[in-house]
Amino acid sequence: MKLLKLALATACCLTFTQNIMAEEHQNPFLTPYTNQYQIPPFDQIQVSDFIPAIKAGIDQQKQNIWAITVNRAVPDFDNTILPLENLSPILDRVAQVFYHYDGALSTDEFAQMAEQAIPLLNEASNQVNLDEQLFNKIKAVYDRRNELGLNPVQKRVVEKYYREFAEQGAALPEDKKKELIKVNDELSKLFIQYNKNLLNATNNFFVTVYDPADLAGLPESSIAMAAEEAKAKGLDGLWVFTLHAPSRLPVLQYAQNRGLREAIYKGYTNLASYGDNNNYPVIEQIVKLRAKKAKIMGFDNFAQMMTSRVMAGTPEAATNLLLQVFEPAVKRSHEEVADMQAIVDAEGGNFKIAPWDYYYYAEKVKKQKYDLDENEVRPYFSLENVLNGLFTAAERLYGIKMVEIPDAPKWMDEVTVYDVQDAKTGEHVAIFMTDYFPRASKRQGAWMEQMQSSGLYENGNRRPIVYNIGNFTRPAGDTPALLTIDEVETTFHEFGHALQSMLSQAPYRSIAGTNVDRDYVELCSQFNEHWAFAPELLKVYAKHYKTGETIPDDLIEKLNNSSKFNQGFVATELAGAALLDLEWGQTDGENINVPEFEVSVAEKIGMPEEITYRYRSPYFKHIFGDDGYASGYYTYLWSQVLEADAFELFEQNGIFDPETAAKFKATILETGDTEDPMVLFERFRGHKPDAHALLRLRGFE
Repeated sequence: MKLLKLALATACCLTFTQNIMAEEHQNPFLTPYTNQYQIPPFDQIQVSDFIPAIKAGIDQQKQNIWAITVNRAVPDFDNTILPLENLSPILDRVAQVFYHYDGALSTDEFAQMAEQAIPLLNEASNQVNLDEQLFNKIKAVYDRRNELGLNPVQKRVVEKYYREFAEQGAALPEDKKKELIKVNDELSKLFIQYNKNLLNATNNFFVTVYDPADLAGLPESSIAMAAEEAKAKGLDGLWVFTLHAPSRLPVLQYAQNRGLREAIYKGYTNLASYGDNNNYPVIEQIVKLRAKKAKIMGFDNFAQMMTSRVMAGTPEAATNLLLQVFEPAVKRSHEEVADMQAIVDAEGGNFKIAPWDYYYYAEKVKKQKYDLDENEVRPYFSLENVLNGLFTAAERLYGIKMVEIPDAPKWMDEVTVYDVQDAKTGEHVAIFMTDYFPRASKRQGAWMEQMQSSGLYENGNRRPIVYNIGNFTRPAGDTPALLTIDEVETTFHEFGHALQSMLSQAPYRSIAGTNVDRDYVELCSQFNEHWAFAPELLKVYAKHYKTGETIPDDLIEKLNNSSKFNQGFVATELAGAALLDLEWGQTDGENINVPEFEVSVAEKIGMPEEITYRYRSPYFKHIFGDDGYASGYYTYLWSQVLEADAFELFEQNGIFDPETAAKFKATILETGDTEDPMVLFERFRGHKPDAHALLRLRGFE
């Protein structure tokens, strides 16, 4: 009997302890963050927090929509539009972290939870976008926008809400709305499957090298990385190469073993194209559903629907722009291939240049023409030095400095957090976070996003929390992370996006930072790339990681002389992918065979056989991982027209000219979507965009 009492007492204690532990963990998404800059408390966030917070956010959103729609006062900016800016603070907090983790920290546990979360988030979106009463309130403000005494920015916000609600289907009859909800739900599930397949396929593929002779030509850093990868897989003494860019690209660029290059190339270009992770059937369904969605919305096809919302206006206009670049690019690529073939023949190669030879022989041509070996340059581009250059340029151009916050919340130990401050006053401007190295839970590529936009919130104005993600070469042994030329450009590119968000002075969240037209958003990012290899800045940041020696003048000269090298290839694969994207948007999806469709488009546009699309469809995440760039990948080239033209003004006045920089900051970086982007560009440049500026930049004119 005493034993029984003891057992009962123990059980009670265990239950009591469990209850205390349960009480101790508070879902961090349900209340405002308490730290100084509203950074998410990553160390407190558990995967189990997401679903309850999303549901709570949906409930909060319902209540606030109801409050807007039952308000008997005449709809105006204050009682209708302003509440939309902060419809659900809970949903804002959880969604920003959810979508960040989905790209950068998608563990198995998170991915399993995400399959439940995505439909809920879609429900939250439909709850807003398809609410007829809410849309009627917005329309009432829109119809009277010229009579309400609104300032120009407020008027633009009203117009943007009206347009976006109409574009999402708010004006559709009820039966069409039900169809649209069903299509959107099915698409969201397909996007989940597509991304899951791609991540799994990327992580599952690797090539093992057994003979050290097969490593000939590869940089020591790549060999060391491959040895570490092999060790992690229990293959000590061997070398493993993966499809992650820091592993894949050095093989294609430097490996003398043609078979190794071919294996990596074919592994990459057949990514997610077979087996359990085959994305072909997923793409076929996505294309059909998009065609159906376009019909519901009253358009002939999906590309027509998507281009109607941005500066291009029509698929035909976008295609015409692409062909202006594609045709001279293809012509230049033929010249590049001829140079490569000459080297193959001179070496007695007895084969025709194939796609897996392009990077390798391009490197040889570069060495021959410009005496530039990228391995000579990389020791000057340690990540630490590149960031020093990046931040130095930002301070000289835009008057901001980066101050590290070592104890700030972060999702991984290797993340770095900065307080972005006004260089003169020390005033807080933004929070900036970096996460630059690959891992199994992170998708490929590089991107910028924000945890928090600038603008007006329910409790006042806030400054942005912005992050840059990359998949750059990791440190190996005693060698720091040494970036390739491409990785240096990518670092400057993504920071250009970050600058547009961090410096935004737009008063409302819906028009702040990068909340601009899709074919305008890449202007700032691509524009910032111009400083990466500017001689004046290289002298500041490009220091040899061993000796501290500044990069010599002859290397700077070689870098700049070769800046237009291989532009035929670069522009052809980019424009080719953009044309493929537009073609996908103009098909009805019936009787589609993905590989055959890609081949037919390649034949139609005249894609050279030595060059593949930058992304083949099964791993073209920009257009099939979600709707973000679907029928909009062309915007990279449209934005290049803008940035090439804009940079010519800096070339005329000096790349650190304070007046030109101040003008760019005031008219482009700070403005967000407060005015029509064409008006803003013309205000900065003094004329409409000149497409020939891009051809000059590429060296085609």
